[in-house]
Amino acid sequence: MPAFDAQDLIERYIGVWNEPDPEIRRKTVHDLWAEDGLHVLRPPQEMHDRAVALGFGTAVLEARGHEELHARVTRAYEEFVAPGTYLFRIQEPARVLRDVVTFRWESFDRGEDRVTGGGLEFLVLGEDGRIEADYQFVD
Repeated sequence: MPAFDAQDLIERYIGVWNEPDPEIRRKTVHDLWAEDGLHVLRPPQEMHDRAVALGFGTAVLEARGHEELHARVTRAYEEFVAPGTYLFRIQEPARVLRDVVTFRWESFDRGEDRVTGGGLEFLVLGEDGRIEADYQFVD
């Protein structure tokens, strides 16, 4: 695996979720994730509980490959950032152990000037330094 700057990686990662330009967002998805990269989300507790109540043993959401990843990032942008309500920010610096990078992030409500949520990101990198698996744990 080539040397990389983990802090730069997570800044670009958070940046893509806040990116207003669809073409820059698409290019950044391609730059950050491997072609068959995976984003797995353990949803917020309320959503998880509703899925279990419907008979699912667990609730896990995933997007695989550049097209699904771009759609996932775009949907999050459109729902949370585009209306001007939220901004995603890094809460704590990157930690690295071999091919794994972890960090905490937060959602910030601009109107109320307060943190409204966040989570833990667990990134597994491939030999080329791009994300192969992205595990997101929402608080």
